[in-house]
Amino acid sequence: MGRRDYEDDPAAPAANSLVPAASAVVVDDAGRILLQRRADNGMWALPGGAMNIGESLPDCAVRETREETGYDVEVIGIVGTYTNPAHVFAYDDGEVRQEFSICFLARPVDGALAVSDESTDVRWFEPSEVDGLPMVPSIRKRVDDWRTGNLPAGADGRPPSP
Repeated sequence: MGRRDYEDDPAAPAANSLVPAASAVVVDDAGRILLQRRADNGMWALPGGAMNIGESLPDCAVRETREETGYDVEVIGIVGTYTNPAHVFAYDDGEVRQEFSICFLARPVDGALAVSDESTDVRWFEPSEVDGLPMVPSIRKRVDDWRTGNLPAGADGRPPSP
């Protein structure tokens, strides 16, 4: 299903659903970040998606990461909470979604790179390589929050200092 992102766009359609969601900044021991190229909009993104009934937000981030990238991860912190009502996703089926999203910090514990029906490419990137990638502004903000160290005190997984 196709998707179009609208952020701070006065021409955006009105939201008709509100969905709790989770994403993950997954960082390996070398300080690289795991990203997927989304099948629905062609942009690079963090693994993530809507929370299912019966699961917690951290469990959602773990499940979505496994489904979209092939990796099992352990949540080790929180990057931030993202709740912009001026950011909506319009889907081909007529849903226009506003999300309440928590972005978690995670580390890989098992698995291997794998694409899914939601991703066309999955790769590890050095933090400096991310700037040149096509990415929607809301995902770039999450990545930038991680890269600039806007994390809770004592959180692991920060990128190397410049």
